[in-house]
Amino acid sequence: MRSRTLTRSDIAESIQRQVGLSKSESSDFIEVIVEEMSAALAAGESVKISSFGSFVLSQKAERMGRNPKTGIEAKILARKVLTFKASQSLKDQIAEAS
Repeated sequence: MRSRTLTRSDIAESIQRQVGLSKSESSDFIEVIVEEMSAALAAGESVKISSFGSFVLSQKAERMGRNPKTGIEAKILARKVLTFKASQSLKDQIAEAS
């Protein structure tokens, strides 16, 4: 199992090698994708990438929680959370690599 992290730079480099775009164009390409996804999520939309997965915003209700260190109850405010659900093909691909 790899212990490194795949970065934007790594993806841009891969696009440069495989597609033939310049490093600058590859970086711009990645930036546009990230900006589009971020804007859609900020607008409350879900983002689905076929054969990869879905990024979904959901609303968590206000609730009572407990500080595990002190045991004191505290109110946890309502908030939006971003979740990722992997597609079945991604899950299968990961299982095969294990």
